[in-house]
Amino acid sequence: MSQVEPHIARREPARVMTLRRLGSFHQCRLSFMRVLTRRMANEAWSFSRPEFEFDENGVGRAVYTATGPLRSYSLVAFAHDLPDELRSDRVIAEAWDATFALFDGVPKQDDIDRLSRNVPFQEAGRVTEAELSLSRANRSVRLWSHVVDSLAEGRQPDQEMIDDVGYLMRTTAVYGSGKFGAADREVIADRPEMHPPFQAEMLSVYLTRAFVRDLVQHMARAKGGARSVVLDRDIARRLGIGNSTGLGMAPYIVNHPVLFNNWIMAREEAISRIRSLASATSQEVSIFLDLLARSEASVARWTTEHPIQIAKLSDLRRDLKGLRGFISGGGLDGPNPWDRLFVWSEKALSEEGQELVASLIMEPYGEMVDGLADCMADSYSAAFRIDGSMPVEEVRQLIETSFGWALNMKWDDPQNCARAWYVSEEKLEPRLGERFEEPIADYEQPLAPARDAAAAFEALKTWIDDSPIAEFLLKHPEHRHTVRRAQISRNAPYGEIRDNTIGAGVMPIDMLRAKLSFFGATHFDPRSDRWVRICMYGGAPYPDELTPENADFWIYPEPAE
Repeated sequence: MSQVEPHIARREPARVMTLRRLGSFHQCRLSFMRVLTRRMANEAWSFSRPEFEFDENGVGRAVYTATGPLRSYSLVAFAHDLPDELRSDRVIAEAWDATFALFDGVPKQDDIDRLSRNVPFQEAGRVTEAELSLSRANRSVRLWSHVVDSLAEGRQPDQEMIDDVGYLMRTTAVYGSGKFGAADREVIADRPEMHPPFQAEMLSVYLTRAFVRDLVQHMARAKGGARSVVLDRDIARRLGIGNSTGLGMAPYIVNHPVLFNNWIMAREEAISRIRSLASATSQEVSIFLDLLARSEASVARWTTEHPIQIAKLSDLRRDLKGLRGFISGGGLDGPNPWDRLFVWSEKALSEEGQELVASLIMEPYGEMVDGLADCMADSYSAAFRIDGSMPVEEVRQLIETSFGWALNMKWDDPQNCARAWYVSEEKLEPRLGERFEEPIADYEQPLAPARDAAAAFEALKTWIDDSPIAEFLLKHPEHRHTVRRAQISRNAPYGEIRDNTIGAGVMPIDMLRAKLSFFGATHFDPRSDRWVRICMYGGAPYPDELTPENADFWIYPEPAE
C-alpha cells in the first residue's frame, strides 16, 4: 500500500452538511450492508433454513438462521395470500404479503407460535426483547407473477424486466431499537457483530432476500410441477429487496446529531486518508477503474420519473464522461493522484459526481477504511447532559459556529418558516405540513434547529458573557434543546445540517437519501419530495454463496458484454 503524506484535512462541515450535498451521497465501503456482508464472510458465518412450510398459494412460515462465532440470529417469516386491493406501500396499510421478525438466537416452537399470533399484525401485535426487529414487505405484483409463471413453464424470466424493477418484494418498514416491544439498541450494542449501526436491520433484510427467492421458486414448483425450473443464479443475484421510505426516516438525522456526526466524520476521515496518499499502485488504480466501469453500468440501469432526480441523473451521466476524459488524459498519473482527482472533481463535476468520486476512491483501500465502521455507533451517552456551568459567551460562540449562516435570516418571512414538522395521531409517524394552511403549529416538533438557534442566540445577546448558561435556562427553558445541541457540537462538528429544514423549498428526500446511502441503498427513485423507493442488496451473494472474495464489490454490477 502507498504511504500517507502529511494529512489532508477533512472537508469543512459547512461544505459537507448542506441538504443538496447530503442528497447526493452514494453508498461506500462504510455502508452498513457492506460492513455486514464483509463481516459474515470473513468470520465464516453459517446459514440454515430449519423450517419452510408453505402451501400452493405461498401461505405459511419459515425460519432462516445465521450463526456467527459468538451467537445466532433467526429471521422468522410469515407469508400471506393478500388480495391485490389490500397491497399498499403506505405506512397506514394493515395487511402485507409477508411479515418478519428477527429473533435473537434460535427460536423454539413456542416462540414461533407466539410470533405467528403477533408479527402478521405488525403494530397491532407485539413482540418482546427476544426480537431485534419487526418488518413487512409486499410483492412487486407484475414482476412476481412474471417470475412465477416463467419458472413454472420451465424458462427463465426476462432480464430486462428484472433490471427494470430490481426486486420481487419491497419492504415498507423495518422497525428496531425498541419499537413495539423489540429489544432496545443497548441490549445488543456491545456485541461486536452488532456494534456498527443498523446491523440487526441489515441482517433482517439480507435474510428476507433469501426467503423471497425461495418462496418464488416454491410457488413456481407448486404451479408447474416437474416442468418448473429454479431461478438462474446470475439472475437471482440481480434481484435485491425494494424499499419504500417516507418522512418517518427524515427527522432521524436531526434527532441523532452525535450518531449522524459519527457517520459523516468516518466517511470524511476515509476520504481525507485516501487524498493524503502520495501515490497509487497499479493494482489500486486497476481496482478503481474496474469499479468506475461497473458504476457506469449501475448508473445506466438507474431509472426514475421524478424531475429532480432525472436532472441529477443527467448531470451524473455527463460527469462520468468527464471523469473518463480526465483519466484518459493522464489524470491519475504522477504524485498525489487521488487528491488531484478530488480537487478536479470539485471544479468540474456536479455534487452527484463529486460524491460518487468520493465513494470510489475509497474502494482500493479496505485496510485504511474498513476499521472506521467501528467508530460509527453512538456510545457517547453523556452528550445529552447539559453543562450548566458553561459561560454564556461560549454557548454563543458554539451556536455561531454551527448556525452562523442562519442568524441573520428573516425567520418571520413565510417562505423561511412555511413548513412544520409534527407527529400524526393515527400512526405516531413524523409528518411535514404547511404551517399557514393547516392547523398544525401547536403540534410542531423541534425539528427546525436553525430557526431555534437563531432565537436562542437573539435571547442570549443581553446576557453577561461569563454568566453560567444554567441561569439563562432557568428563565428560558424553551432554549434547552438548542443549548444542548450547541454543546454537543464540540464533539460532533458534522452533527448539524447547514440548511433550513422548515423553508418552503426544503426537500425531505435529501435527508432520506443521506441516511439510505449509509445503509448502502442504490437506485434512489423519489416518488415525490417526501418519499423514495430504493433497492437493497441488489447484486449481493446469497447466504449459500457468500465468501470473502464476493462479500464486498457485489454492490457494483458487472458491465454488459
